[in-house]
Amino acid sequence: MNRRLRLSSLILLGICLGCQRAAPVAQKKKDGGPIAVRVAPVSTRQLTRLVESVGTLYPYDEVVISAEIEGKVVEVNFDLGDSVKEGAILAKISDEEQSYILQQNEAQMRQALERLGLKSEKDRVTDINQTPEVRRARADLTEAEQRHKRLRSLVDQKIGAQADLDAASSRLMAAQAGLDQVLNQTRNLIQEVERNKAVVELQRKKLRDTTVRAPFAASVKERTVTLGQYMRPNAPMFTLVKTNPLRLRLEIPERMAPWTKLGQTCEVDLEAFPGRIFRGKVWRISPTVDQTKRTFVAEALIDNPDNVLKSGSYARARMTTQKVDEIKVVPARAVAYILGTNKAFVVKDGVIEARDVKIGERLENQIEIVEGLAAGETVATTGVNRLDTGAKVTILTGEEKKGPPRSASAKQPQSQPSE
Repeated sequence: MNRRLRLSSLILLGICLGCQRAAPVAQKKKDGGPIAVRVAPVSTRQLTRLVESVGTLYPYDEVVISAEIEGKVVEVNFDLGDSVKEGAILAKISDEEQSYILQQNEAQMRQALERLGLKSEKDRVTDINQTPEVRRARADLTEAEQRHKRLRSLVDQKIGAQADLDAASSRLMAAQAGLDQVLNQTRNLIQEVERNKAVVELQRKKLRDTTVRAPFAASVKERTVTLGQYMRPNAPMFTLVKTNPLRLRLEIPERMAPWTKLGQTCEVDLEAFPGRIFRGKVWRISPTVDQTKRTFVAEALIDNPDNVLKSGSYARARMTTQKVDEIKVVPARAVAYILGTNKAFVVKDGVIEARDVKIGERLENQIEIVEGLAAGETVATTGVNRLDTGAKVTILTGEEKKGPPRSASAKQPQSQPSE
């Protein structure tokens, strides 16, 4: 027990001696005299605002070409990466069966046309009374009317038999009914002809659908059809993409909505093409803001005449706006990121006043100050990692010797401090 007490006493004595030795060092550091710093004024300048964002390139148009009829594929003309012109034949499906069906439908249509006295499917019935069957029925009716009239005259003169008149009256009524029936049949026949024409046109379309064509000039993104394959309706065959121009879809912070306008030019760069700038224009702006991201979508058309850009690529865009602001700026090294906040150190009568500042745009070797400093104030630009409120400083003049920077780097508020 006595040994433990002696050991504890020795440890406590060592701690006390250490504190007594450290006190003069701290006191010496505190009383080390003014810190030599260089300073710069908080100046103002005019800045044309830029809208900067990142996004993804999409094809201008993308379409999946599917089979519209069933049949065996007898020809495939394009494959992955090939360029196709508008109307180019991508593939062909056997048309033998469709041709036979079309011949049958056309024969039925011609038969109906002949009954109406029409020579071509382009002809139309303008007067139903001029069709063959109606003219024959009207001739029968005219004959029955004349016979009835003659017998009526003979009976009135007491020289004709009443039975003959009754028979003539019956034939007249039958002829009238026959005409009405022929008129109805002819009207139905006209409708039948129109139906046959529609059937023929539909079959002609099916025959045309055996040849699969490109709807617009594009490139083949994917081929899913093989020679000899039996296709079913709506089965995919090709995926085509139009890549000139490309659509760049951007997500822009909502605060920049007043600055983003249709027709604005933008400069685009990609990691795959360092140092090369592509240009385009804004052509679509979403009318709504995403409530989770607080951003809205804008699309720019990017010229791609050589097809060097690929859809799906990641890209950065900068758009020059018409908004010009007068801003406050300080040298970039005058702002330090300390304990989660950006700070600047104002020099007044040789004494430092540390201030929290809100920064904006980075402009080469300057930083925009949104809040925290007033124009005309003086801030320290060197030794900022040694400064705090109340520290005394002396101002250095003359040219500064080149050397590694000693100040801490300012960071955007959302960034995390580097280790």
